[in-house]
Amino acid sequence: MIMTQPQISGGAAATASASGCRRQTFHDFFESWIVEQNQYLQELLHASKNHPEDQDLLRPLIQRVLNHYRHYYRSKSTLAKDDILAMFNPSWRSSFEDAFLWIGGWRPTMAFHLLYSKSGLQLQANLTHLLQVQDLLIHTRDLADLSLRQLEQIDKLQTATVKEEKAITEKLAKHQERLADPAMVQLAHAATDDDEQQPIPMDETQLEAALATKEEGLVEVLKKADELRLKTLTNVIQVLTPIQSVHFLISAAELHLRVHEWGKRRDTRRNNNNNNNDINHPPPPPPPPPPFDGSGGGNGDGDHS
Repeated sequence: MIMTQPQISGGAAATASASGCRRQTFHDFFESWIVEQNQYLQELLHASKNHPEDQDLLRPLIQRVLNHYRHYYRSKSTLAKDDILAMFNPSWRSSFEDAFLWIGGWRPTMAFHLLYSKSGLQLQANLTHLLQVQDLLIHTRDLADLSLRQLEQIDKLQTATVKEEKAITEKLAKHQERLADPAMVQLAHAATDDDEQQPIPMDETQLEAALATKEEGLVEVLKKADELRLKTLTNVIQVLTPIQSVHFLISAAELHLRVHEWGKRRDTRRNNNNNNNDINHPPPPPPPPPPFDGSGGGNGDGDHS
């Protein structure tokens, strides 16, 4: 479908064009980034199976993976300063992913749900073996083997993260409410003719300045959200042992990559179905013109002599 874009004059048109280029650039960066994430996933899987106790191998690998996340957020921050709206409406993510985004990314508290889910699954998988050997004190060294001290640290970290996440959510809510502040309401009224209720021309510079202030607030909120995401990931890793960190990073990568893949596949299928429906169900033809009665537009009195 070809969408007709509103006409923007002068510098605003150039800004829109540059914004589109930056958006595409980050789209390409993201596609390359997830390819690299999949490569790191393979390294993590190999290390978990073949070198579970090799600390000299695991620790540098963990740091490389964390640096990969840091690189993503640095690049994202650079684009956000120029095109914050792209971060809240990312073209590089699927519709399914969009529905579960929190301020342009994953919700930090989800890290704890991921940790507990994987811990429970690994405990369940190991339970049969532990019962068979009749020794529940065997250390599995994965996320099923969290110590009491680790659980306490994770619980404390989760409580703090919930609090910070809530504060950022409230900050965003307050900023969104500012869309209806007196300045915006006055601009909207000034751009509307009282008699016809039709938009009238206005100073684009004044409008862009007003909208820019709203976008600047979003940049600050996104920055805090991304900082909390990276901080949460780093803090969780610090609580875990190296091999547990590897298992956690494996789960995080698997979930992100598979949800992205499934979401893109669903979008493609939905778009194909819509295109097929357009082909199989074309719009009905226009109604035929009324029949010509041969009267020639006469006066209708029946006198043709």
